[in-house]
Amino acid sequence: MTPILWSFRRCPYAMRARLALASAGQGVALREVVLRDKPRAFLDTSPTATVPCLSGPDGVIDESLDIMLWALGRHDPESLLDMPENGFALIETCDGPFKAALDRYKYASRFDDADPNAERTLAGAFLARLDDQLTDRPWLFGTAPRLADLAVLPFVRQFAHVDPGWFKAQPWPNAIRWLQAFKVSDRFESIMAKYPRWHPGDPEVPFP
Repeated sequence: MTPILWSFRRCPYAMRARLALASAGQGVALREVVLRDKPRAFLDTSPTATVPCLSGPDGVIDESLDIMLWALGRHDPESLLDMPENGFALIETCDGPFKAALDRYKYASRFDDADPNAERTLAGAFLARLDDQLTDRPWLFGTAPRLADLAVLPFVRQFAHVDPGWFKAQPWPNAIRWLQAFKVSDRFESIMAKYPRWHPGDPEVPFP
């Protein structure tokens, strides 16, 4: 059975799942979800009602990083999993403190006590850390991307797009270059194709 990937094009979690699936050459049937009107079949599949969600012969995988690890565990032609342990620490920081600050910066009106400037400063500390690590290297761990690059970049992109002018003015030349190279890459373009909203009875859309 071809696994089914429930996805939303602009969601950074779904982006990183698609990046890993594409790298692994792992075929799935992509079902694009409109988050404001989630289909019943999706809600019946995803325990958390969030994208991405992968349903296949190995069961349901409802976390984006787990989808990445599942796909690359089956086939990893780019050796994305070949990275130091601190790569996983970077992902953990991205998914924890950085994402929390990003949400309170980007969606400050949703939080009663959010100070967007303070949250931007908190998130910026992670960018400064990445900038230091990217000194004299194109990717976080050398000359080729690793899992951490693909797991973190969609969220850095989201952070940068809140206020692009401010972001480009920051003293993070290495991180800014890293993000720009990703955004103009064939890799990113290939996973950002537009897909029609899925409806029951629609023919399955193959990905990648």
